[in-house]
Amino acid sequence: MIDIKALYERPLTDLVFDAHKVHRENFNPNEIQASQLLSIKTGGCPENCSYCPQSAHYKTSVEKEALLSVEQIKASAIKAKEQGATRFCMGAAWREVKDGQQFDQVLETVREVKKLNLEVCCTLGMLNKAQAKKLKDAGLYAYNHNIDTSEGFYSEVISTRKFDERMNTIQNVRDAGLTVCTGGILGLGESDEDRISFLQTLSSLTPHPESVTINTLVKFEGTPLENNEEIDPSIIVRVIACARILMPKSMIRLSAGRNQRTRLEQFTCFFAGANSIFYGEKLLTSPNPETHTDKNMLRSLGLQVQQPHA
Repeated sequence: MIDIKALYERPLTDLVFDAHKVHRENFNPNEIQASQLLSIKTGGCPENCSYCPQSAHYKTSVEKEALLSVEQIKASAIKAKEQGATRFCMGAAWREVKDGQQFDQVLETVREVKKLNLEVCCTLGMLNKAQAKKLKDAGLYAYNHNIDTSEGFYSEVISTRKFDERMNTIQNVRDAGLTVCTGGILGLGESDEDRISFLQTLSSLTPHPESVTINTLVKFEGTPLENNEEIDPSIIVRVIACARILMPKSMIRLSAGRNQRTRLEQFTCFFAGANSIFYGEKLLTSPNPETHTDKNMLRSLGLQVQQPHA
């Protein structure tokens, strides 16, 4: 069994070197999966996540918007596929999935996007076993539900939901036969010990999550974390390298916060084991590099976009 604290504290050169070897053993190191994330219902969320501009608890620039129509979402999915994305994710600012007309509309949307031969992913908040099964039957491939941070630090970031509720949803997703997408956010004010605990929780899931998202805080005016210090980029690389060694077959997604990372910093993350990015100018409500910028970056690094395989 790997001592995660000892792994995390290794000299970064040694850690990244070993992580890259593990990465090469399990993936094509020159291939990156492109995904796209669309906010299908924005704002007005009853949760009080300290980092989130969609929370109804904070006054931010994000306006509340209704659930998009099936046709609007499908049009976005078609565009994403044309740009090279092989995974299409749909996010709704809900605390939890509620049975009814809106959930039925999401199920219909999943069926339509599935026809495009894309990996279909949703992040809709908490859901029960029956709802997870309905999503699976509709053709959903993956469900995202981030644990955000360590169990010990969680209540410092969110008080309207318990860490165990996050874990219960992940188990419901697994029990339904969906692939699990989960991860967290760096730069919330957590310590190295919290990051070690976060990695411990993720790598203790059996089986490992098929998809691990590593986000960095995007600061929004009006949220409690708007004045947080910028995270040291070496910490991001360190967490990705540890995640690659601990979860060798998981896709590791370099997610929110890439706008704040240089091309060289992103390359180092790829070298350490990250092998997926999100295309498109927005990740839900967070700014993201434009698709042509990412294509130019990947081309300059000699990296290929993964071909469809769903």
